[in-house]
Amino acid sequence: MLDQIKHIYETKYRTLLLISFCILFLSIGQISYQYITTGDFLHKGVSLKGGLTLTVPVTSASDPTVLATQLLSLYPDHDISVRELRGAGGQQSGLVIDADFIDKEAMDSFILTVAEQTGIAKADISMETFGSRLSQNFFEELFIGLLITFFFMGIVIFLYFRDFVPSIAVMLSAASDIIISLAIVNVLGIKLSSAGIAAFLMLIGYSIDTDTLLTIRVIKQKTDGTLNERIYGALKTGGLMTLTAIAAVAVVLIFTNSDVLFQIMLILFIGLIVDLMTTWVQNVGILRWHLLKLEQKGKGVDAQ
Repeated sequence: MLDQIKHIYETKYRTLLLISFCILFLSIGQISYQYITTGDFLHKGVSLKGGLTLTVPVTSASDPTVLATQLLSLYPDHDISVRELRGAGGQQSGLVIDADFIDKEAMDSFILTVAEQTGIAKADISMETFGSRLSQNFFEELFIGLLITFFFMGIVIFLYFRDFVPSIAVMLSAASDIIISLAIVNVLGIKLSSAGIAAFLMLIGYSIDTDTLLTIRVIKQKTDGTLNERIYGALKTGGLMTLTAIAAVAVVLIFTNSDVLFQIMLILFIGLIVDLMTTWVQNVGILRWHLLKLEQKGKGVDAQ
């Protein structure tokens, strides 16, 4: 069975590469559809699109689903979500309510409604607001920052490898990791906060690490065995790194009581699994095709 998998991995790399590209194109399609239908290419939380966050203390167990249903029935035209706030011992200590109210009068009216529905005095409800313009500026600057990051990473990688194809492969793999992960997050209906954006930034760094490891082993260390041996050597190291990271993230996902930390770990969990495909299928396929092509041209590259 293992020999059959290795045979497919070594000889059917074009088919595997095509599958990875199909997944990438489907992900781009999902993000495009999301943008066309909603005006945003992701589900923005309050911290990204503006609104308010209320923290409501409770003295007894409260059902966030029931409260969310009540609030949505009163404000059907608004985006409202309710989640539990738990203490260190796992006991419910309050409710966190996110709503996309921007106008001050509407905010005050909403807070009064929440106080009535929960039986908590208005003075005991803490509020945090996010201006729509401030949130929009943050998102725009973050997007520009990502583009600049990719641009300079591409320059550094090209200067190191001195080869256009491997450099593009590394950047494409990192971009694919982000795009596919974002599409999955959209399908799951996760509303991204600024913390979620930070998780995607972490994914970029991790993806570049694994792809650079692979490319160095395959391109730079040509004397360390055949092409397949170098790929499997990189896979042994990089794959173990990724699986270890997935296990650590899974533990945090299971035991954390923080919504912010949960979102970060969930995005990392999705992205790390996607990275296994984008690095060890997509990037490997491009590098294998590139080196075999060079060998056929008689440039003396060991691609066996």
